[in-house]
Amino acid sequence: MKRRGGFSLIEVMCAILILGIGLVGMTQGMTAALTSSKESEVQTAAALIAAGQIEALRAEPFINSGETEGDCGDELSLYRWKQTITTTSIDGLYDVEVVIENSKSGQSIFDLRTLLFDPPSPSLDTPSSRERPDKTKKRERSKS
Repeated sequence: MKRRGGFSLIEVMCAILILGIGLVGMTQGMTAALTSSKESEVQTAAALIAAGQIEALRAEPFINSGETEGDCGDELSLYRWKQTITTTSIDGLYDVEVVIENSKSGQSIFDLRTLLFDPPSPSLDTPSSRERPDKTKKRERSKS
């Protein structure tokens, strides 16, 4: 009896099993990478929004203690920001904390904290409030 070359049913089944295990592992890896990428995107957007809130506060002429909150816009419609400003023991120095959180679960996803000085109020003796000296005098030119 002559044997033909080829694969037996057992060999084919083992190959399919190995291929299936490899595909499942590859699919799990891709899913984990996509999930991680999305979380990273949300963290980056939250960090930018928190930094933007602090920069907007720096642009204000005065810093007032208290708590404010708002939504994060269309990019992060499920998230809200909460800004807390408290005074410190140093006059004019404020502790500012901006928290980005999930509006449904209340879970914090990003927290940014910094210290800011209140811009000094102009005093009455500043050069801008004093009269400027008259600079209309003309210099005499020597003729030679």
